[in-house]
Amino acid sequence: MAKYKKVEVIGRGADGVVYKGLDRETNQTVAIKKLHYIHCYNGVPDITIREISLLGQMDHNNIVKLLDVACDDYNKCHLIFEYLDLDLKKFMENNPLACLNKQRIKNFLHQILLGVAYCHKRGVMHRDLKPANLLLDLNASVVKIADFGLARTFQIPIREYSPEVVTLWYRPPEILLGSRVYSTPVDVWSVGCIFAEMVMHQPLFDGHSKISHLHQIFRIMGTPDETTWPGVTSLPNYSLDFPKHNPENLKDYFPQLKPAALDLLSEMLCMDPSRRISAPCALEHAYFKEEEEEDEDDDDDDDDDDF
Repeated sequence: MAKYKKVEVIGRGADGVVYKGLDRETNQTVAIKKLHYIHCYNGVPDITIREISLLGQMDHNNIVKLLDVACDDYNKCHLIFEYLDLDLKKFMENNPLACLNKQRIKNFLHQILLGVAYCHKRGVMHRDLKPANLLLDLNASVVKIADFGLARTFQIPIREYSPEVVTLWYRPPEILLGSRVYSTPVDVWSVGCIFAEMVMHQPLFDGHSKISHLHQIFRIMGTPDETTWPGVTSLPNYSLDFPKHNPENLKDYFPQLKPAALDLLSEMLCMDPSRRISAPCALEHAYFKEEEEEDEDDDDDDDDDDF
């Protein structure tokens, strides 16, 4: 760590503190993540080894770059990342209503899907996609996926995984219903929730518990049954006593969306994961082929504008 200088704290999380820092040798600004309770001489936990290993294999413009792993004089483990301005969550909080015009939403969503498709092609599920884990380079308008602590590799046939993954508001129904056999569609659901949040300027589903969150999803997307989602009634947390809801018209929630955007959103939020659109197919969707009308002021949103 003698190579690096910590400048200021820019974030805190359950697993560590993130500093804005400086590489003394190159004068490059970096992000330094100091991991809580992890001493190099005690060995590094599996979750950290997994994140280091996965990020070391990633080379994509929409994936954050891990530059180095270092220990300080107290044998505390630090991860050194490329530095970016802020995350999407803070960007939306700092710029309510004015930060995400129709073209920027499309640009950000396209980049997120590029990063997700790259991960899936390499056999990696992220399993914790949310605005706080999407870092922004505002000068270059680049979005980068970060925090691979919950990421796992997958293979065919799909095996069982922990259901205690994905931050609640971005967790797909198959995991909420207790499925331990899941795959890449879990990430696509999360990206659909992020898409909706960029448009609405607030989360589409924001339950305070697993069951309340599930009921919120059912009220909008419809309560699944064997007709709409074959096999759903055999999932551990499914109950025949669930309130029965018919799917709502997403146009009522997103009146500013054009048909192509609504179609992509509905395909990303498809309840049945086997029918949910994949990241590569989403990238080929008509939504990304549509020309957007230019705003008079690129920084201002108009409630009547179509995305």
